[in-house]
Parts: sequence; C-alpha cells; structure tokens
Amino acid sequence: GLTFLLLLLLLLLLLLLLHHAPNGSDSKKLRVEDRMESVPSRVIHIRKLPNEVSETEVIALGLPFGKVTNILMLRGKNQAFLELGTEEAAVTMVNYYAAVTPQVRNVPVFIQYSNHKELKTDSALNQRAQAVLQAVSAVQDGGSPNSESGPSESVLAPPPSPVLRIIIDNMFYPVTLDVLQQIFSKFGTVMKIITFTKNNQFQALLQFSDPVNAQQAKLSLDGQNIYNSCCTLRIDFSKLVNLNVKYNNDKSRDYTRPELPAGDGQPAVDPSVAAALSKDSTSLLGAISPLSAAAAAAAAAGRVALSGHSGSGGVLLVSNLNEEMVTPQSLFTLFGVYGDVQRVKILYNKKDSALIQLSDANQAQLAMSHLNGQKMYGKIIRVTLSKHQTVQLPREGLDDQGLTKDFTSSPLHRFKKPGSKNFQNIFPPSATLHLSNIPEDVTEEDLKLLFSNSGGTVKAFKFFQDHKMALLQMSTVEEAIQALIDLHNYDMGGGHRLRVSFSKSTI
Repeated sequence: GLTFLLLLLLLLLLLLLLHHAPNGSDSKKLRVEDRMESVPSRVIHIRKLPNEVSETEVIALGLPFGKVTNILMLRGKNQAFLELGTEEAAVTMVNYYAAVTPQVRNVPVFIQYSNHKELKTDSALNQRAQAVLQAVSAVQDGGSPNSESGPSESVLAPPPSPVLRIIIDNMFYPVTLDVLQQIFSKFGTVMKIITFTKNNQFQALLQFSDPVNAQQAKLSLDGQNIYNSCCTLRIDFSKLVNLNVKYNNDKSRDYTRPELPAGDGQPAVDPSVAAALSKDSTSLLGAISPLSAAAAAAAAAGRVALSGHSGSGGVLLVSNLNEEMVTPQSLFTLFGVYGDVQRVKILYNKKDSALIQLSDANQAQLAMSHLNGQKMYGKIIRVTLSKHQTVQLPREGLDDQGLTKDFTSSPLHRFKKPGSKNFQNIFPPSATLHLSNIPEDVTEEDLKLLFSNSGGTVKAFKFFQDHKMALLQMSTVEEAIQALIDLHNYDMGGGHRLRVSFSKSTI
C-alpha cells in the first residue's frame, strides 16, 4: 500500500512539474526544445490567461513586435490566438518571451507557435475583436514600429508598460495632479499618479489600467502643450509596471483605493520606485512650488483645457477697481502681461467693474490666477471668469465716454508670435521688474528717475551685460504694478519703446 501511495505522489509531482514547467524560471530548456519541434507561424497560441481578460490586453502582448492582424479569444479555455502581420514578427515575439516571462494582469501566461498558418474567424463572433483591433491599429499606425519595414530595434522592446513617465517642460504655471488626471483620463482609466520634482523638473508617473491606453495617450499627447505655448508634455514609458501609492494627497493618488490616508503631504515613494527614478530619493519629495496660491487653486479647480479645446470663453469680469483712476488702456497694459487683450469695457452703470476679453480661455485663466487679489491704484481687485463669450462694442455713433476700447489690432500684443520668448517670461506680479529695449545712451540714473516718478521708490537696479536689459526693484508689488502700467511701451526716444515685465529674480 505504501509503495502505491509513493508512486501516486511521484506521479502527482511529475504532473505538477509538467504543468508548471512553462512558467518556471528554469524552464528555458523545455521551451527551446518546444520551439524547435513547433514550426514558426505568424499565429501565436496563448494559454493560461487570467479570467475576464480583455482582447486589448492580449493584443498588447503582440503590439511591440509589429502589427496584430487578427485575434480569437477562447474564453472558456483561458486561451487565445493572436495573428501577427508577418512571420518575422511572430518569431521575434516568441524569442523575446522565451527570455522574459510574458504576464497579463501580473499572471504569467504561456506562449507558443500555433499549428494554424492563419486565423479564419467567424465574422459575427469576432466583430468585437475586430473593432478592438481596428482601434488599436489606428493608434499603432500613428507611430509604432511595423515589422514589415524590416525589424527595427524597437521591435525588440518589451510590451509598453501601463505606466507613463511624464516630464513637463516650460513649466511657467503649476500643473496639478488633478490637471494631469483630467487630461490623461480621456484615453482610459487612470489608476494611480505620483508627482515629484527631480533635477528641478516637475515629473509624474501615471498608471493606466491597460498598456494600450498608455500607448494611445503617449501617441496623442507627447509634445503637446497643456496651456498655450507652455507646459509641454514629454512622455515615455516607465520601466515600472505598477506604482505603489501610500497616500492620497496633492502629490500622489491611488484612484482605486480612496481609503488611503493623506499622510503629511509628502508622497511616500515606494523604495523600488525611488531606485528606478534616482539615486537621490530626497529630490522625489521636493514639492513643486506653485507660482502663487491663486494659480494653483485655479488650476486645481480643473478649468484647464488643452490648448485649442478651450472650455470657457476668454472673458474676465474685474471688480473693485478704483473708478477715479482706471482706464481701458491701464487694464489693457496690466492684463496684457498674461495674454493678448482684445477688448476692454468699463461698465457704464458700475464703473468699478470691467469686462476684459482675451484671445482665448487659457490666457484668461492665466490672467485671472495671477491678478486676482492684487492691488491696482490702491484697491484689491477681484478677477473672475465672466459668463459672456465676447465684449460687445457700442453701436455706431453712440458715445460711451471712452469706456469701451477695441485693442484687436494693437501692435502691443505680447503673444501674437507662436513660440515667442514672452511665453517663457510669464511670472506673477512681483516688486522686481524686467526692462528691455533700453537705448544705449540711457543711464541707470535716467531709469531710476523715470520709475520713481511713477509714484514709488526704486530699491535696487542692475543692468544686464549688454545694457539693453535691466532689473529694477520697487519697494512693493503694488508700486511695480503701477510702474508697469505707466511705463510699459514708454517712448525712450529714437524709436525705442521700453518693454516692462514682472521678473522672478530679486536683485
């Protein structure tokens, strides 16, 4: 009886070994022999798939190696057939997965050549799979390697991870976790986001539920600007396939686990993530400093549109103005620091309020977040988005006492030229002003006198090397705002018009 039991145990062990061999780490030999016996085919047979697996997840296994031309799911058997565009692509795929265990939803799956040379599928049964394939190949035609053009290096790349690494260039405006979630969720379910600063650059890791969504988002968004001409997204796949988020706060979030604690505002970064990102893990905790609390709040409120998809109009309502002092021209100059002002209308029966139309919603957003709560002519102004889409001009022949002014064709617009340097010099109001276009014969004393005449005190002054530009510091932000309104575009003689902006530097 004992020998029978032992034999039975041995038999069971043998069966178990055979059953698990394909997924074990020491199964390379077995696989190679397996492959030598089976003849290459562009149809790949995939077994041991997890339950409820989607077509997209199976297609994602083949995508990095070339075009996937057909798929047949055998759900009851946890198996699938995947047909690739060429036999080379299939060979590359099988060879690659001989060295790297293929996984779907963190479960190892088994891959081999099929005996079929091509897939003949029942069209009615397979309509859904075909729809998925079409969607995927449309994205793929947009930019992933096609093995028919000869195997390129990227053909050997591992399947794209569902995690994207996002770097934001030209970040002149805070980009919050909510803004990223809003933009990227157009491409699929965003599960987790971790944001951090590294090498003085704001970066994020963002995990989709599916690698194909990550691929679509990368193809569509890489190189795009979040706001007009700034905050450029640079996207690539992360080496990580899963993010470990410990806290839900403004730096990190796991949307699948709303119950996580908020922590102390510092994202606790998983050690493996820290190692993958940098030797110096402290930089991961370096928070991004919002340019101003108002700007961060505005961005977080999620009124942000990708440039070109402006959600709301570009009209602002400004209230609590000093009605004795304010003119359409002064509003044009101040708001013109953040966008191209098209029209200004001071309200006839409420002269402490004005409507300001900028060229798009992003510029209105920028102006609102930087100027709301600032002091102009001694009063703290309130800036909100208006429900108006445009500012109406007065009817022909009607005199509205110069309260409405059309600036559409003004030569003073700062942002007309795409890619202009001005986009990179958008800063919140500050006591330090940046002056440019200074004529050669103008001295430090001339400029100090000019600026102190605008009703403030010049605290410090510094010429740049070529003397065409300078930094000039007033004693308060309010004085600097006043000086900018009075002296931007001031005629310095000889065709030189002084240009004035806010600076982020101090002297």
